[in-house]
Amino acid sequence: MSSRDVILGRVRRALGGPAGPPSSYGDAIDRSYLREHGGRSVEETVELLAENLADYRAVVHRCGAAELPLLIMRLLAERGPESVLVPPGLPPEWMSAADPPRVHDRAVSTPAELDRVESVVTGCAVAIAETGTIVLDGSPDQGRRRITLIPDHHICVVRVPDQVVSSVPRALERLDPARPLTWISGPSATSDIELDRVEGVHGPRTLEVVLVSGE
Repeated sequence: MSSRDVILGRVRRALGGPAGPPSSYGDAIDRSYLREHGGRSVEETVELLAENLADYRAVVHRCGAAELPLLIMRLLAERGPESVLVPPGLPPEWMSAADPPRVHDRAVSTPAELDRVESVVTGCAVAIAETGTIVLDGSPDQGRRRITLIPDHHICVVRVPDQVVSSVPRALERLDPARPLTWISGPSATSDIELDRVEGVHGPRTLEVVLVSGE
């Protein structure tokens, strides 16, 4: 049987054709994805994540948990924002050394108000090594999607190795599809017909990812 026959057969089943409707969504689609590639160790998976993040022009930092507040303070000081946006459930110790006033996202906050905030600090749900992708799911330490799309500078903290997975199938096993998922591969960028790259069009111009190890 050719690939064409397989695809058309699935379409007929989905439409309730001669093969009949599928008994469930899972029966209609083969879910036997390859979940691991190359048998990498935990350390190698984290290194691959850092490499692919940098390849997407994200700025990668590494530190221990005790060093995180000072690192965030330094990253914000280098940007010099007048204020920083934080989600409601961000661990307070992360910002304990930072100087800029904190702006908390509220339902009544307008896009214009959020646009006046230069930087945002969040956690993440999971980080995918093979694609260099950070996934946010709207949890309390990440906040609503809009707070990571409007400010020009995003600092995202990834707990290593707990939040790092090797592949997209492994990430999907951890994520709830009913949540508002935001998949981020590097800073916002687009290109025109002449392939001139422009950053910051529909998201942060600068993405800094902090890989934090230890408790």
